[in-house]
Amino acid sequence: MHTHSLDPWQHPHDFAVIQEHGEKRTRQVLIITAITMLFEIAAGMAFGSMALLADGWHMGTHVAAFLITIFAYRFARKHAQNTAFAFGTGKVSVLGGFASAIVLILVALIMLVESGQRILAPQPIHFNEAIGVAVLGLLVNIACAFLLQGHHDHTQGQEDDDHHHHDHNLKSAYLHVLADALTSVLAIGALLFGKYLGWNWLDPLIGIVGAMVICRWAYGLLRETGAILLDGSISTEELAAIKEKIEGTLDNRIADMHVWKVGPAHYAAIISIVTHYPQQIEYYKELLRDFTNLSHLTVEIHTCAGKP
Repeated sequence: MHTHSLDPWQHPHDFAVIQEHGEKRTRQVLIITAITMLFEIAAGMAFGSMALLADGWHMGTHVAAFLITIFAYRFARKHAQNTAFAFGTGKVSVLGGFASAIVLILVALIMLVESGQRILAPQPIHFNEAIGVAVLGLLVNIACAFLLQGHHDHTQGQEDDDHHHHDHNLKSAYLHVLADALTSVLAIGALLFGKYLGWNWLDPLIGIVGAMVICRWAYGLLRETGAILLDGSISTEELAAIKEKIEGTLDNRIADMHVWKVGPAHYAAIISIVTHYPQQIEYYKELLRDFTNLSHLTVEIHTCAGKP
């Protein structure tokens, strides 16, 4: 019977990015955004501004996205040590970011349809009231952006900065706020031109422009998070560097290598090595110690028969 402890050969599989400050600030932004959303939708309907109404509905979908973000934070924290997840809950925040990007695209499509209808069937606009509400919405968006931008405790060091950089959950929430700020700025511009130059057609046109910009942001987030959800590999440059590091000693040859993301900033790797001079596993792991993003490394050794 094996009586030795396995602790020296075991390690945690928690690769989730869980930031309490990010979750707390997302809750604050959720409350502020929900209140502003109701105000802008009501004002847009009352004052006849498509730009203002689009901004309000845009905020509404962001409320849903922030709920996704908060759920992802809580789920990742609750199941961080759940062995049912092979590599922990590292991809939960990525999934939250992906879902939020989908919501952003739906928002943009709704804005396109509504703006098109307003171009075909213009409606009277109460400019003074609509401009005042749009300015209020912009101020709220600026405040929310500062909340989510990452003014975290500087005493926590570089590791916290890296986690913030790789937190797709927080990034998606931040993009939602920036998209809101953009639509607010465009709405204010359209309303000012409409009031002073009579360019009422600019109001729905700005809705279309805003939708296109939002689509571009969402597409970038989809590409980034989608690659992780589909087990995207490390860059070709780093793959080549790993191969060079291993094959640069003895007569090692890599027969097979798989490297994939298990979290926003963590990779797992399985490397199959063929050699005439097999070493202890620790030797090969030491060769790759500079690749700090390889958080879960499995190495298998095959010994060649005969002379080298």
